[in-house]
Amino acid sequence: MSDVTAQLVDAKQRERLVRRFGSRADDWLSGLPDLVDDLAAEWKLTVLGPAPHGRTSVVVHCRRIDGSAAILKISPDPRLGSSEARILRLWEHTGRVPAVWEVDSGRGAVLLEAIGTGRTVALNGVVPSMETIGKLISDLHSADVSCDELGELHPLIGRINFVFDMWERYRQEGAAADVVSAAQVHHGHARARALAHGEDDVVPLHGDLHPGNVLDGGAERGLVAVDPRACVGDAAADAIDWPLWKSTSLEEVDRRIAVLAPAIGVPSDRLLDWCRACAPIFAVALANRGRADTDEFRMLMDLCAC
Repeated sequence: MSDVTAQLVDAKQRERLVRRFGSRADDWLSGLPDLVDDLAAEWKLTVLGPAPHGRTSVVVHCRRIDGSAAILKISPDPRLGSSEARILRLWEHTGRVPAVWEVDSGRGAVLLEAIGTGRTVALNGVVPSMETIGKLISDLHSADVSCDELGELHPLIGRINFVFDMWERYRQEGAAADVVSAAQVHHGHARARALAHGEDDVVPLHGDLHPGNVLDGGAERGLVAVDPRACVGDAAADAIDWPLWKSTSLEEVDRRIAVLAPAIGVPSDRLLDWCRACAPIFAVALANRGRADTDEFRMLMDLCAC
């Protein structure tokens, strides 16, 4: 085991993985350094160190034998890696997702093209123009996906139920329990379920297109989406985060929607309905991070009541 691979996961990431996968994540993490060393040998990689992690995987900066920069992702659930690789390849020709270079479905490992510096829009902290976000979303939605491939994607309603159930647990367990009611989350869930059953503008969706899952690829590459939770449904569902992120007033939400909705070919009122439905879970996220005293939180609570 190299010194680099022995230091891939900090306490915060360990907590994330145990929260997501339970106690089996501890056993998996104990074998992770050896697993990374094995994959590096097989795929001829130099391991450079940890990259920012998500809730479901460990992410590692690597260099291939030809000198190109790569990202190695490994998950305790092998199905997630193989599913991600399959979905990314649906969109690969758009240039809006990283290229997939290697897949080990048995060990839940994927080797991906590294994009730019690896910084996400969330890390940059600057809200992109809604025209730029609209172009990203429309490029993803315009991908030529066969009927058979489309039929393999889960319907949007399944994703909606998963997300709302998860955030209701987070509400109960965190500071949000004191400021966001269960009724508000349940009401938002009911609204989102009704929208998810709609049959207009049905496309292959990224399913988790928030600022932390969009990389800044620089002037040449533009914005690049990562970590899809692909499903099929209303195109507006991929745009929900962008009118809300860092907005401090309902007027700002309306202004963003007025640009973004036509850019992705959906009615403005339907995108606003999605934002209203999901506002409670965005409020939970802010409250659990100690930000219930902000204008952004107050705006979300006002949106819940609309």
